[in-house]
Amino acid sequence: MSGPVIRLRDLDVGYGSRRVISSLTLDVEPGEMIAVLGPNGSGKTTLLRVLLGLLAPLSGSVEIAGSAPKTASRHVGYIPQHRDFDRDLPIRGRELVELGLTGHRLGIPWPRRSVTDSVNAAIAAVGAEGYADAPVGLLSGGEQQRLRIAQALLGEPEVLLCDEPLLALDPRRQREVTALIDQHRREQNAAVLFVTHEINPILPFVDKVLYLVDGRAAIGTPDEVLTTERLTELYGAPVEVVEVGGRILVVSGDESASDLLGHHHDHHNEERPWD
Repeated sequence: MSGPVIRLRDLDVGYGSRRVISSLTLDVEPGEMIAVLGPNGSGKTTLLRVLLGLLAPLSGSVEIAGSAPKTASRHVGYIPQHRDFDRDLPIRGRELVELGLTGHRLGIPWPRRSVTDSVNAAIAAVGAEGYADAPVGLLSGGEQQRLRIAQALLGEPEVLLCDEPLLALDPRRQREVTALIDQHRREQNAAVLFVTHEINPILPFVDKVLYLVDGRAAIGTPDEVLTTERLTELYGAPVEVVEVGGRILVVSGDESASDLLGHHHDHHNEERPWD
């Protein structure tokens, strides 16, 4: 499609009378990767819920691939946070991937051969052929997350929504998962919204940053948003953005501004890459 694949205009999002995000306007072009950052409760996952068609906005407009969001859209792939499956879960890797086609699209007939071919192609795309027939509960965290990505890539979606997919993975697995997501973006010219508490592993791939704090937003390139001045203004509290060993850190004595980007507290002298 031409033009933005995600289009938000004056979007207000919340629950009941509580607004989580206010007056958010954002365009995401095909092929763009946007990092969505902010402290807990700032609305990152809530924004994904709106784009997945699971939560209606309070006001404003939202379009994804030219239409209003809807559940089980063929245009959208979703990668959730990594959580280990129960070791006794009686499902194999390829069955987990197949649920991306058959598990939430009731009433739509999928020819068996078409399903099998699509699942095999997605498994191959993430390099999971060697363990696709193993029980998912016996796989490593990185292997499980590769299968979740394969599930999200079924149908070659135009938009990939990622909800902290690197959480609890070691640095090597973080790099592998990020590379797979970036590969899909480049090959399919897909837009990616990547919610994360840790910007550093994905920083080389990010085109823009959407930083949410207390319903307010800063939008721009990483160099524009991840500055002492911009974040101090956004938080309404003094913060300092520094680079240490090639990693971006935010140094602050304010607890509310110290749970992202591998922040450390100047009063604790402690780095926290995860929240």
